[in-house]
Amino acid sequence: MRRASIVAGLCALVLAVVAWRSGWLSRPAAEPIRVGVLHSLTGPMAGSERPVVEACLLAIEEVNAAGGIGGRPIEAIVRDGRSDPMAFAREADALLGAERVAAIFGCWTSASRRAVRPVVERHAGLLLYPLQYEGMEASPRIVYLGAAPNQQVVPAVRWLLGEGKRRFAVIGSDYVFPRLASWVIRDVVTDGGGSVTMEEFVPLSAGDFGAIVERMRADPPDVILNLVNGDGNAALFRALRAAGITPDRVPTMSFSVAEPEARAIGPALVAGDLAAWSYFQGRAGEENRRFIEAYRARVGADAQTSDPVAAAYEAVHHWATAARRAESVAPDHVLQSLGNQSLHGPRGVTAIDPTTQHTWQPVLIGRFDGTGQLRAVWDSGRAVQPVPFPAWRSRRTWDDAVASLQAAWDGGWSNPDGRPTDRPAWPRGGRP
Repeated sequence: MRRASIVAGLCALVLAVVAWRSGWLSRPAAEPIRVGVLHSLTGPMAGSERPVVEACLLAIEEVNAAGGIGGRPIEAIVRDGRSDPMAFAREADALLGAERVAAIFGCWTSASRRAVRPVVERHAGLLLYPLQYEGMEASPRIVYLGAAPNQQVVPAVRWLLGEGKRRFAVIGSDYVFPRLASWVIRDVVTDGGGSVTMEEFVPLSAGDFGAIVERMRADPPDVILNLVNGDGNAALFRALRAAGITPDRVPTMSFSVAEPEARAIGPALVAGDLAAWSYFQGRAGEENRRFIEAYRARVGADAQTSDPVAAAYEAVHHWATAARRAESVAPDHVLQSLGNQSLHGPRGVTAIDPTTQHTWQPVLIGRFDGTGQLRAVWDSGRAVQPVPFPAWRSRRTWDDAVASLQAAWDGGWSNPDGRPTDRPAWPRGGRP
């Protein structure tokens, strides 16, 4: 009798296991892996950053559809940085502390990234940053998916010099990326025999460029280098056209205007002007075609992709691939796995440099057509190695430049009130 009971119990156990493995019984849900998606959903940067959030969520859906990480789904916790560096820092602290996320995908402006950096380092966390930027930074806790100066600003200015441009006007938002990028620009322009005839910075929320454009009209440059970010770009291009400054006479090369921004500004206002990135929506290739289809299925049939959108999408897949290889989502393990990792995505083949944690990627210069699409006029033809600290000056010099700017802003990374900021005397010597 006892033996019969044991046999019956074993049979029941076997049947239960078979039923569970076959899906007849519900399996317990795997604990999700929480990640943060931290971008501006409100404020002057929201128009640029919302598409990046959608790209992150699309990639997370794809990773989950493929089985997640070790059978565990990814759960995205989306937070609003409100176009304010301090809000970004507070949200990052909450994500890494209370929410205990495995990684943060986020930040657009360098002011927000530099505000978040000490938070991520204090928590021994991980930030994957999708934007081109000014360089002069390398954090062991940040993976940089966007272009370093030698992958955007430097080749664009050199190309313009090769096109015979000698007089350069620089206009930018008054925060750390445009300020430091302008110093790199000045070095490259001077070395190429040109001059910077105007250098103007405005608050990120600026909506009136009339006085600046009038001065530009009175002393026309050969080309305008546009380092304005966010909603201010629409006001800038309207002011240029109202003053009769058109691309056939004085072209504008933008470093933060891509296809979604061109659509928001108005394709007719940017047609004929230039931009430098590592990806254009019109890039050929099956991976890009599939990405655009998936993105439009999620966002809308008329949605525009861009370099930041593609980089944010690739950031999630880079992270997921590294986590699978490491068999862990712990930041230290993922960072170790990311070194030398390559990915075939919308931008082509990109690879994480193990020394700098920046990304090898192509360089493209394009001209906006009448529909707001960028058509390549120059292509590096290969992935370019990232150099976050321009090699013609010492890292100590660049670090001092960053520190001097932060000190001028009372420890912050932007100048929202537009207060006069002295530009430190730039040392002579060194060739770009």
